Amino acid sequence: MALKASPDDQALLLDLQALDTRIAQLDHKSKSLPELQTIAELARESDALRGTLAEQNGAVEDSRLELGRVEADVKVVEDRIARDSERLQSSSSVKDVAALEQELAALRKRLGDLEEIELAVMERLEEQQSVVAGTQSRLDELQSRTAEAEAARDAALATLAGERTTAAAGRRTIESKVPADLLALYEKQRARYGTGASLLQHGVSKASGVKLLEDELQKIRAAAPDDVLICPSSDAILIRTAESGL
Repeated sequence: MALKASPDDQALLLDLQALDTRIAQLDHKSKSLPELQTIAELARESDALRGTLAEQNGAVEDSRLELGRVEADVKVVEDRIARDSERLQSSSSVKDVAALEQELAALRKRLGDLEEIELAVMERLEEQQSVVAGTQSRLDELQSRTAEAEAARDAALATLAGERTTAAAGRRTIESKVPADLLALYEKQRARYGTGASLLQHGVSKASGVKLLEDELQKIRAAAPDDVLICPSSDAILIRTAESGL
């Protein structure tokens, strides 16, 4: 047997559909907030910057190790210079003095070369540390912007969640007034076709936006007011009112 329901009960489906549409819109909006895209973009930028920062810190560490080696070499040469200078002061052998002076000359040249290398490494290290500080500053800025975007996202989601809770409560109220068999058909059509109920307004199905054909309208006119009809263009339950133009 064809499903029957009073026109008033059928009209409740329009309110139910409006709330279902609102809930779907709120769910979609929750997943497409502009803040979500902003956060994703900031995350990509931050990840890239962290990679850059890791490379820069690696370069700084290499320079520190190099500086440590050069400083160790400088200390060795300085110690040898100090030792040979003491030996030179205490030596009475002309041959030993000549050898020590020759060695000291070579050591002082070596020390000068090492100090130049040390200075170059220190300058490079200072430049690298400055670059790291700049990168860290940019990363800190991105993290600050991310925190702001996350706060805005959370506020927006809280607002949407509140609206959804209100809509869901309204839906439950209307749902409780709809006969079980009519509600089951509504849910079935909505699950299959995306819309459970469609208002027929001046011959146009609101769900599809399509004007029904004359032979379709004739069948609708011939139906009893409590007949539950399926819209031929949207497959939703077709709701007839004074606006239907029948």
